[in-house]
Amino acid sequence: MKPDSLPLLARSSSSLLVRGLTRHPRRIMLGVGAVLLGTGVTAFGIAPLAPDAANLPVRQVIEALDTAPLGAPLLNDIALPAAPLTLFRSDQVRRDDTAQSLLQRLGVADPAALAFLRNDATARQLFNGRTGKLVTAETNDRHELQRLIARWLPDDGHEFQRLVIEADPLGYQVRLETAELMPSVRLAGGVINSSLFAATDAIGLPDSVAVQLAEIFGSDIDFRRNLRQGDRFSVVYESLEADGETMRAGRVLSAEFVNNGRKHEAIWFEEPGHKGAYFGFDGQSARKTYLTSPLEFSRVSSGYGMRFHPISRQQKAHLGVDYAAPTGTPVRTIGDGVVTFTGWQRGYGNVIEISHRNNQTTLYAHLSRIDVQRGQSVTQGDRVGAVGSTGASTGPHLHFEFRDRGVHQDPLEIARQSENVPMSPAFRARFDAVAQLQRQHLDAAATVQQASAE
Repeated sequence: MKPDSLPLLARSSSSLLVRGLTRHPRRIMLGVGAVLLGTGVTAFGIAPLAPDAANLPVRQVIEALDTAPLGAPLLNDIALPAAPLTLFRSDQVRRDDTAQSLLQRLGVADPAALAFLRNDATARQLFNGRTGKLVTAETNDRHELQRLIARWLPDDGHEFQRLVIEADPLGYQVRLETAELMPSVRLAGGVINSSLFAATDAIGLPDSVAVQLAEIFGSDIDFRRNLRQGDRFSVVYESLEADGETMRAGRVLSAEFVNNGRKHEAIWFEEPGHKGAYFGFDGQSARKTYLTSPLEFSRVSSGYGMRFHPISRQQKAHLGVDYAAPTGTPVRTIGDGVVTFTGWQRGYGNVIEISHRNNQTTLYAHLSRIDVQRGQSVTQGDRVGAVGSTGASTGPHLHFEFRDRGVHQDPLEIARQSENVPMSPAFRARFDAVAQLQRQHLDAAATVQQASAE
C-alpha cells in the first residue's frame, strides 16, 4: 500500500464509524461500556496493595554479641564432677541360698561384702530360720555393696526384724533391729464361680484372709455344700507392712457375703479389756460359744464322715476334721474350758483334750508341741499347741474331734449351732462409730468388686 493512500483509508474508516453511530448508536455505546468495565475489573484484580519489595532500599547491619554473663567462665573451661550412681535391686532369700548366690542375684560383685556375709555371725542370720526374707541391696556403678537391708517376720506377731549392713571406711557395719509392723487397710471383692478359694485366688486375695472369711461366716454358710454360682463377697482387711513392704495380711476388719440372695455381714470390734469379736451392723454378736476352726489360717483337708483312709486303704468313718497346715502352725482352743489330758495316744501321737461346758469335749491330735498342762484353764482362742505329724500321719496336719457326752459330732455343725455371745451395752456408742466407718469401707470394696466384674 502506497503512503499517500493511508489518509484516504483513515477517512473511509472514520466515515464508516460515523455512519455506524448514526444507524446503531445504542449497540455501539453498550459495547464500548462493556470493554471499559472489563478493563477496570482486570486492573483492580491485579493492582498491588503495597509497594514492590524489589524497589525498597536494603540495609545490612552486623553486630557482635557476648552470650556469657560478665565474669562467668565458659562451660568448656570447667571440669564437672561425675554424679554418683546408686543401683537398687531386691529379691528374696531362697531355701538353698548361699552368700554368693544371693549377692549374685542382687547384682553385687564385691569380694569384701561376700567375705563379710560369710564370716559375720549377725549377718549370717540372713540365711537362718525361715526362707522368703525380703532383701534390698544398694550398690555403686562398680557393683560394690553400699547397703543391704533385709526384713522378715520371726513369728506371727506384730513385729518384724530388720538386718542392716552398711559400708564405711573401716569395712562393713551390721545391726539387727526389731520394729513394729504398720497396718494399712486393703479392700477387695469377688464373685463365686466354683468355690471360695478359687474366687479369692482369682483376685489375688491372701489365703489367710480367705480362711478368715470362711471362719467368720462358717456358722451361717456351709462353704462345702451351700455356695451358689454368682454369690459375691466384699472384704476389708489389714495389710501389715515393714518400711512400706507388705509382709503378711492381718485381720479381717469387716466383710459382707451374699449367699443365695441372703446377705451376711460382720465387723471386728474389740471391747476394752476383752477379746475382740465379730458383730453384725445391728450390734448383734456374731461370736459363738465355739469357734469354727482350731486354726486361724488353714484349709479342711478331710471332713467329718466316711472317707478312704490314706493308711489302711479302706473306707472308714472319719470322726473328726483334718486341717492341712505346716508344722509349727499354732493350734487354739475353740472354746472356754479346762485341759483334761496332755500326752501320747497311740496313732494320734501328741494329743490335748479339753473339757467344755455341758459335758462337751474337744481333742487335738498329731501335735508337734504341747503348750498347756493338765488342769489348766483356757479361754476361747488361747494357743494350746502346734501342728505336727506325730503318730500315724502321712504329713503335717491337725486332727480335730468334738464329742457331746462322749458321742462324736461334726465340729463344723456344732460351731454353727452354738449360741451367740452378746456385746456389752456400755460400748454400743463406740461400736456404732466403728460400724459407720466400716460401712463406708465395705461400700468402697463393693465398688472394687463391680469394677473387677466388668
